[in-house]
Amino acid sequence: MRKYLPIIIIFSMSLLAMKSDKQAYRFFDEKGRHVSYAKMFRQALDADVILFGELHNNPICHWLQYELTSDLIDEKGDKVFLAAEMFERDEQLILSEYTQGTISTSNFESQARLWPNYLTDYKPLVELAREHDLEFVASNIPRRYASVVFREGFEGLDSLSDHAKMFFPPLPIPYDPELPGYKSMLDMGGGMGGHSSENFPKAQAIKDASMAWFILESLDEGELCIHYNGTYHSNNFEGIV
Repeated sequence: MRKYLPIIIIFSMSLLAMKSDKQAYRFFDEKGRHVSYAKMFRQALDADVILFGELHNNPICHWLQYELTSDLIDEKGDKVFLAAEMFERDEQLILSEYTQGTISTSNFESQARLWPNYLTDYKPLVELAREHDLEFVASNIPRRYASVVFREGFEGLDSLSDHAKMFFPPLPIPYDPELPGYKSMLDMGGGMGGHSSENFPKAQAIKDASMAWFILESLDEGELCIHYNGTYHSNNFEGIV
């Protein structure tokens, strides 16, 4: 059975910040008990997959991503690989070319579809992979195909070319509309009207399924994947889990 470690964090700034204990954060497990960074890290070392649910624009969150990833690499070396929703699957070639040192920084950053906060928040992680010659998996479905699902439901993917279907999981996509996270998205999309509102959580689900598929497709025995995704993709053991 795969072992997953959800990271549950409550922000608590401290004047006594110490690198060894990561005091810019307070950690809590799924039962609400306080957990030290050291204990969380020991559990992380025993996991197959870590889903780091982030707040995209929170700088302390990105700091902890870097700290945790760096510590995992120090401990496990080349048995670690990185993956992220911030890179879509059709960007895998250019991402791998960069982390393997085949292309220059300027070529990569001018041609990849980078998020607006890439330079401050995700580049340090990509550079870690490049420095240590680690795989970095582009796990997300291309946005244009998620848009197809939003407009037409999962059925819209059937008409795409075989080449396009390389960038998301095999059809049909497993989907449970009763998951609380998906049901709440349907409530949020209720004002959008018509067929598209029913497809709102399906567009989320195809992203979740794609990330899960490409994580597991890349995971070999004895390896550890740390995957960076928006918290909504892994909250409450739903979504990608």
